[in-house]
Amino acid sequence: MIEIESQPIIKEYLGFLNNKEFPCVGARAALAGQHIKCMVADHMACPKDDMTILQFLYDFVDDYRHSKEIFHSVAIIFKDPGWLTEESFDELLWKRLQALADLDKKNYGYDKRVNADPSSVNFSFSLKEEAFFIIGLHAASSRPARQFKYPTLVFNPHAQFEKLKQSNSYETMKAVIRKRDIAFSGSVNPMLNDFGKSSEASQYSGRNYDNNWQCPLK
Repeated sequence: MIEIESQPIIKEYLGFLNNKEFPCVGARAALAGQHIKCMVADHMACPKDDMTILQFLYDFVDDYRHSKEIFHSVAIIFKDPGWLTEESFDELLWKRLQALADLDKKNYGYDKRVNADPSSVNFSFSLKEEAFFIIGLHAASSRPARQFKYPTLVFNPHAQFEKLKQSNSYETMKAVIRKRDIAFSGSVNPMLNDFGKSSEASQYSGRNYDNNWQCPLK
């Protein structure tokens, strides 16, 4: 059951996605189909909610695997801190993902459909042997489409992108999202690359890395 105090925060997040100008049509499709799950945690720097977050994500994976719909998403929204620089958000994003990965590997292997090496072009984050593409949101993001009031980690099942490719819908959807992003943000995200051309790890936080950046995930 969602805590009463969390409901306004979740409502605010869903309203953020429901903006008709929001670029990601996949997120809007998941919202329309009521396939977005949300959890509100306390402080992004604190590990006390890690097990609860992990179980919430496991429950999402179980539901997702039994669904026939393509678009699904799960958001972990943190109440604090209220303001983060891009650098500090980036640091906390990898800190939380590392903590979740360390807990997950005690019981599960890595999704065999992707590579566990963050430098690989086939890398994707994995929990309960299900690969995820992560999107970080926070108020100070340089990308308007990622400027949400609360620090948030959005987990999108990687398999849904593969399904789009199999149905020959991926390229069309990608073109639509990029066109909408230009209209919404004034430009395409410089860190946005096509799947399979470079590691997706550089796209998670929204920060514009230089060529020397190395993913800290172990």
